[in-house]
Amino acid sequence: MGGNRMAKRSLCLGGAALSAGMIAALVSGAAGQVVAPRFQTSDRCMPCHNNLSTRGGEDISMGLAWRPTMMANAARDPYWQASVRRESMEHPGAQGGIEDECSICHMPMARHEAAGAGRKGAVFAHLGFVPGNPQDALAEDGVSCALCHQISRDKLGTRETFVGRFIIGGPSAAGEREIFGPYAPEAGHARVMASSTGGFRPVESPHLGESEACASCHTLYTHSLGPGGEDLGEFPEQVPYEEWAHSAYRKVLGCQACHMPAVKEETAVSSVLGVPRSRVSRHTFPGGNFFMNGILNRNRYELGVEASPDEFAASAQKTLAQLQSESARIAVSSLEVRSGRLEAEVAVENLAGHKLPTAYPSRRVWLHVTVRDGGNRKVFESGAVDPSGRIPDNDNDADASRYEPHYTEIRSAGEVQIYEPILGDGGGAVTTGLLRAVRYLKDNRILPRGFDKQKAGKTIAVAGRALEDPDFTGSGDRVRYSVDLGNAKGPFTLEAELLYQPIGFRWAVNLKDFDAEEPRRFVRYYEAAAGSSSALLARVKMGTDRNKIF
Repeated sequence: MGGNRMAKRSLCLGGAALSAGMIAALVSGAAGQVVAPRFQTSDRCMPCHNNLSTRGGEDISMGLAWRPTMMANAARDPYWQASVRRESMEHPGAQGGIEDECSICHMPMARHEAAGAGRKGAVFAHLGFVPGNPQDALAEDGVSCALCHQISRDKLGTRETFVGRFIIGGPSAAGEREIFGPYAPEAGHARVMASSTGGFRPVESPHLGESEACASCHTLYTHSLGPGGEDLGEFPEQVPYEEWAHSAYRKVLGCQACHMPAVKEETAVSSVLGVPRSRVSRHTFPGGNFFMNGILNRNRYELGVEASPDEFAASAQKTLAQLQSESARIAVSSLEVRSGRLEAEVAVENLAGHKLPTAYPSRRVWLHVTVRDGGNRKVFESGAVDPSGRIPDNDNDADASRYEPHYTEIRSAGEVQIYEPILGDGGGAVTTGLLRAVRYLKDNRILPRGFDKQKAGKTIAVAGRALEDPDFTGSGDRVRYSVDLGNAKGPFTLEAELLYQPIGFRWAVNLKDFDAEEPRRFVRYYEAAAGSSSALLARVKMGTDRNKIF
């Protein structure tokens, strides 16, 4: 699947190289008028939007920044492919609908073309991404330039455009298609774009810089299915936009501020006829999936990725840097020895504009707490993670039918405070099947600042014991630790770490039950990389010896 990537993206016709998307979509209008293709693949955009840098030498090339991201690799994502296969095997009568729904946001250009032709979107028919196949080229390009920049502002932020139901307008009377951006184009820019894309016309519009543009694909409701394929109703699979809208961040900070951070100085957005522009958005899209960057990189030839190893490594590092600097704070708010026990309170604060973690429900954050005596011997530990990606003290990692509850106080090493969603099926059993899920048995993901859990709507509600915990609020969470010290001698030191996994152990290993190529392949990838599946978000250390500084 590696091969010559450009050979997959262009076909030679009459000596002229045309992108696969252009060949697929060129049609004749009235009086023989040529109508611009609905989509072009990213190779048409990169020549003008690469080779960009700041005065200080930072490379801000948009194409090179985008191509190692999960946006560019949405269709190649082996975990997504494995999950679609799992859902299709569990609900074979609904496979066509499942592929159609899952392709909306992971293969959006190919799916939009299929819908325009009256067909359902496909997933597995595109895998392999056959060179020279126009629809495969569009599918492989993932969440690409010509997709996002054609999204109309019509109805954005409303329920009508959620689940990827954004609106892309038709061609103008002249056969052109509008490409939106934040800057007013000059005549030369319009001519270059028209000639290089087959008829796209740049249009100034600020709406792609607003959170509502992100909301369309990042507000996802699925339809739960019963054993016989019956529709059991909607389930809020991932709703970070709605979490953000219920927080204090709605009035001060939008999605792009964190996920497309702006360049502070004026810089060009094009290497051809480029003029200085203010607040140019980096197309780095740091999110929460550093782990998948590594999997894509390590298995690059099998998955047919385009980004270089250095680009993937840089993307993963940017994601980790943001997670470690802008996600959370942790503190020990009290620590004392009383009646043979160490009594402590650990406070966690979410710095993000949505729940932490958010989006896909495989993600989890947890507290790893250790207590050591005066000889640096371990007296207590809760929340360690082993090389397989498993938290041994977590009920759900040990037994797929159980899960760890939310705690207000932890008194034994077998208890772990894990901030996570736990899905329940129609019978109340724990599940990692998205289409089996009808409710959250537990949702104690750390709330963003200003989030009122008592007033939250049902799609973003806190679920389980955290709902009744007075210390679990829009200001964070406070957890008490009461540790039996036995015969240990002080002074004692408590260290607390906040750890994060994009794909929790149970979500990966449950795929072993599905004997198909995609689940088998992902489990193989996961087991080979599980030792690097978690990341440290924040750490604090405090001792009972007040004179010792850490």
